[in-house]
Amino acid sequence: MSVVVIVADGARPDTLSSAIDGGSLPALYRLREEGAFHTITSAFPSVTGPAYAPFLMGRYPGPVGLPGLRWYDRARMTARFPGNSRSYVGPEMRFVDRDLDPAAPTIFELVPDSIAALNVISRGLSKRDRIGRGVRFVARTARTHFSGNVRGWLSIDRYIGAEVAAQIREKKPDFVFAALTGIDKTSHAAGHEASVVRDALRIVDNTVAEIRHDAERDGRWDAMHLWLVSDHGHSPVRQHEDLARLVHGLGVRTIAHPWVYRTSADVAVMVSGNAMAHIYLDLEQRERPWWPSRDPQWKAIAELLLSRSSVDLMILPRSPSECEIHSRVRGQARMTWENETISYEPMTGDPLGIEAQRALDADEAYEACIASDYPDGLVQIAHLSGAARSGEIILSAARDWDFRARYEPIPHVSSHGALHREHMLVPLLVNRPVPGLPRRTVDVMPSALRALGITIPHGLDGEAFT
Repeated sequence: MSVVVIVADGARPDTLSSAIDGGSLPALYRLREEGAFHTITSAFPSVTGPAYAPFLMGRYPGPVGLPGLRWYDRARMTARFPGNSRSYVGPEMRFVDRDLDPAAPTIFELVPDSIAALNVISRGLSKRDRIGRGVRFVARTARTHFSGNVRGWLSIDRYIGAEVAAQIREKKPDFVFAALTGIDKTSHAAGHEASVVRDALRIVDNTVAEIRHDAERDGRWDAMHLWLVSDHGHSPVRQHEDLARLVHGLGVRTIAHPWVYRTSADVAVMVSGNAMAHIYLDLEQRERPWWPSRDPQWKAIAELLLSRSSVDLMILPRSPSECEIHSRVRGQARMTWENETISYEPMTGDPLGIEAQRALDADEAYEACIASDYPDGLVQIAHLSGAARSGEIILSAARDWDFRARYEPIPHVSSHGALHREHMLVPLLVNRPVPGLPRRTVDVMPSALRALGITIPHGLDGEAFT
C-alpha cells in the first residue's frame, strides 16, 4: 500500500470542479468518477507553510509553532536575528523544522520510506528524498519569485511534477507529498479565474496522469491511494492596506518585514497571505501579555484597526482559553474553550453570524460554522488565539482587501490567509471512496497513516477518514 498526496496549492474547490466539468482535466475527471470529490476546511491562517502543518503533522499550525508566515518571537529564544522575527518568505524557510514543536511528530518521522517536493516541513525526511532542493534550484525559485516571472512558476511546476513521477516510478515509496505552487502564484498575479491559472491546473492534471500511468503499468494502482488537496483558496483584492504604515502613523515605533532591524520598537506587524496579520504589542515583555492592558496605546491601536474598512474580524486574546471577536458592523462576541469544548456568546452583536453556541465539541463546532462565511471558524480561532507565538491582536481581512501594500514582487490582485469561505474551503479529491467523512485538512495525515497500517499517535487534531 502507498499514499500519494498532491497539493494543488491555492486551488479552490469550485474552480477545480468547474475545470473538471469543462473537460480540461481528464486525469482528475477519472479520479472523481472512480473515487470522490469532497470540500473540506483548511487552517487559520490559510497560508502556504503554516497550512502544510495539517497535512504533514495532523495538527493546527499555531500550537505547533507556526502562527503565520511571519511572526514575532517575544521570548527572543528562537528567532533572535534579525529583529527577533521570522519570515518564511525567503532564506528563513530553512528554520521551519527547528521552529516546530519537537514533541509533535511529522509524517516523515513516522513513515521513513517517503519522498517529498516543496514540502516546507521536512523534519524526518532524508536529504536524498527531498525534490526541489540544492543551491541551483533555490536560486531558480528565488529568481522567479523576486523577478515577478509568473510563467516561470509553471516551468517549475512542470519540473517538480516530472521529478516526483520519476522518483515514484524508481523508488516506489510508501508515502509521497508533493506541492505544485503554480496555481497560487498565478492567482496572486492574474486573478484566480485567469487563463494562466487553468494552465497551472493542467500541469497538476498531467502530473496525476503520469503517476497513474506508471502505477497501472507496474500493477501498483490498486494498492495506491492518490489524493489531491489544497491548502487554501483565493479571492480578489482591489485595495491594499499598509498596516505597518497605519500603525506607525500613531507615533508608535513599528517593525514589519522587510524592515525588522530596529534595535527598539513598540509594535511588530506581521502579515501573512496577505489577508491576515498578527499585531504584537509591548515588545519589551518576554512573556505574552493578554488583553486588555492599562497601556492606552493598546486601545488606540485596536480602535484604529477596527475603524478600517480593510478589517473584517479583530480577535483579541484574553487568555490561553478565551478571546473577544470584534466586527466593525456586526458587533462583539466572546469565545471560551476548555475540556475540548468551545462556547461562543454574542455580546453587542454576532460577528461570526452563527448565534450563541455552548459547549460544542470539535465536530459540533464544525457543523455550527460550515454554512457560515467562516467555515470551522470556532475551532480555528480557538487554536490560533491560544497559541503561544500569536499576537495580541489577530486580524482577518475584509473581502477585496489585504494588509500589505508594499514590497511584493508581483502586485497581488488575489489573496488569501483570512477566515472567509473562499480562503478556508479546499478540495479533497480521492481515487477511491473512503468510509469516513473528511472534514478538515488535519484529517489527511492520520488517514494516510491508517491507510499505511501505521499506528496513529496520540494528540493529533485530525481524525482518519480511511
